[in-house]
Amino acid sequence: MKKVFSIMDWGIFGLRSYYYFLLLFHLLMQTEYSPRLLANIVWLLAAFIIPIFFWFPRLRMNKEGFILLELLLGGSYYFKSFMQADQLGSVDYLIPSLTIGYLLTRKTAWTLPVLSLLPFTSMLFGKVTWNLALGSSSDNLLFSFIGIWVNFIAKAYHEKNKLAKEIDDQNKLLTQYAAEIERMTLLEERSRMSKEMHDTLGHSFISLIMSLDAAIALLDKNPNLAKEKLISIRGLTEQNLDEMRDIVHKMGEEEDISLVHHVERLVNNFQEYTGTIIRLTLKGTEQSIHFDVRQSIIRVIQESFTNALKHGKATGIELSLHFSPSRLLVSIQNDGEPLGKIKYGFGLTTMKNRIEMLGGTFSISALADTGAEVRCEIPLKGDQLYAEN
Repeated sequence: MKKVFSIMDWGIFGLRSYYYFLLLFHLLMQTEYSPRLLANIVWLLAAFIIPIFFWFPRLRMNKEGFILLELLLGGSYYFKSFMQADQLGSVDYLIPSLTIGYLLTRKTAWTLPVLSLLPFTSMLFGKVTWNLALGSSSDNLLFSFIGIWVNFIAKAYHEKNKLAKEIDDQNKLLTQYAAEIERMTLLEERSRMSKEMHDTLGHSFISLIMSLDAAIALLDKNPNLAKEKLISIRGLTEQNLDEMRDIVHKMGEEEDISLVHHVERLVNNFQEYTGTIIRLTLKGTEQSIHFDVRQSIIRVIQESFTNALKHGKATGIELSLHFSPSRLLVSIQNDGEPLGKIKYGFGLTTMKNRIEMLGGTFSISALADTGAEVRCEIPLKGDQLYAEN
């Protein structure tokens, strides 16, 4: 973007240098040497060199100082030359006017009327006609406005490139943001899948292992019963496979199966394949709840059943669902071994996270006599927890 201003600056600087070199060349071409000629050469060199100490492309940018000295030195030389009758029609101040217009600032706006009045002032001291002064004044103003226009174009191009760069930077940031969001979404989905796999597979394999143990024990004593048991296990395996496919292909989709119906099916299957006695208590009226919420509750109940059997060696479980207009209370109690120090591994952490993501509370505590209780309270206020009709 700075390249545009650099090209413009050097272009204007080159034109100004050419202007003064041309004037100097005309002086040197004069055959008669005189002190007056030497004074004009020194004056012209001073008008060219001294302002450069205030403005030089890419090095010095004191525009106000440059314009002031340009008018004092170059303008005075122009004023002197313009009054001399022998140079009428051959004297102009166009390129310096162009340079002043290009470098014009608010502080130096006063230079425009000075440039326009300078030729008319010469009428008071020399043989300058009204028409010549008017033409020179108009030319000075015209070239000043050309310089202003060139500077405006350069600034507009600079701003356009700056805006384009900002847009490009914003697009890059948006691309990075989108990539980060996609990465986070994938990580969240992977985490969700791992939780679903852990809850479903853990529950299913516990049931299968216990059913297979029972079948193995019956092989010698009662082969026919063992065969029936294996056939039943095969049906459970197919059911688990269907459930896994449903998780993979329909995750996030709503189902028509109610929470109570799903819980009853879970209780029946778990009792049948593990021999554990489960008592289900339902209170209140179930409301329509989003599929994701129902899934989270089911997974917590599954994991609680599995932990009661696997770690607590429980033989009986009490499951209670209490529906109210504003909340759902889930309680899972077992008669297993006394609960020791609670360690939040992957399973308990996943259960806790599931409930807390729904805005609820999760707790696990020891019962008075034996076993443990998992207690969840899920708020049902808010559209996000209700199924859309």
